[in-house]
Amino acid sequence: MFSLPVYPSLDYLTLAMLACGAVLLDGWLGEPRRWHPLVGFGLLVTQLEKRLNPAHKQASRGQYIYGLLGVSLVVLPPVMLCLLIMQLSIWLALSLHLYLLYFAIGHRSLRQHGLAVYHALQAGQFEQAQRATSYMVSRDVEAIEPVSATIESVLENGNDSVFGALFWFFIFGGPGALAYRLVNTLDAMWGYQTPRYFYYGWAAARLDDVLNYVPARLTALTYALLGQTRLAWQAWRQQAPLWDSPNAGPVMAAGAGALNVQLGGRARYHGEWHDRPRLGTNIAPTKEDIPRALQLVRNGILIWLVLAVLLGAIAYA
Repeated sequence: MFSLPVYPSLDYLTLAMLACGAVLLDGWLGEPRRWHPLVGFGLLVTQLEKRLNPAHKQASRGQYIYGLLGVSLVVLPPVMLCLLIMQLSIWLALSLHLYLLYFAIGHRSLRQHGLAVYHALQAGQFEQAQRATSYMVSRDVEAIEPVSATIESVLENGNDSVFGALFWFFIFGGPGALAYRLVNTLDAMWGYQTPRYFYYGWAAARLDDVLNYVPARLTALTYALLGQTRLAWQAWRQQAPLWDSPNAGPVMAAGAGALNVQLGGRARYHGEWHDRPRLGTNIAPTKEDIPRALQLVRNGILIWLVLAVLLGAIAYA
């Protein structure tokens, strides 16, 4: 029987079953509507940034250090606290592993946001679809093309909100999933190429890139195997290197190829148009491709969990 080195009493089969439980819990409860931990985390991060990055209007390389300090102050304490609590009892440890992964994944929320856009488009409510899409992407609402933007968000957040958390849970248990989610949130808040965050957000953005490197490629492989494999592999190999993000590129290119649609192209952020590379094939997506993208993520989760249980059972024997 094999166990995690950092948790000698926790074998891989138990870890896989906890992962199944966390995914089911997310499907049942979804994200908390009130008192969401990330809301408090976001307020803390905002206040900390105001103290550590007061001179953002005169950006300098010295802000690298303050950004790294900020990441350390908001990520390490909760992770260390969870590790200490887990030493108190095995049942408390198992419960915390389950809760932390439930906290870290957001599959139901992703599905709800995607279907909100789809249903608005079905009803012919284009402006409502744009508003619903704006909850998923940081683009100018009036310039959003809801179909492609939603599919892009579903594919990318399939990694960020689901597969990345699962990967680090399988490596380091609940605290690993927690650290991943917190860093991912920091990147979403600080990882912008703007004067305010160019230096200060560097540590959060680079750490997020590191933590997502392997999960993103496993996610891309998952999409490729569950969709149009040849098209996905071709898009991944040829188009992903053209994308700005080293991790979003493989995920979105493989996902676009797997769905046999074209993504990318022009998009407007904060009043400025950006010409992004085209990803996938030359077939324009339709609203019916939104549920197909959601199903691709759901099927990927099922495959990951089945493989985890099988491998856990083999390791347990």
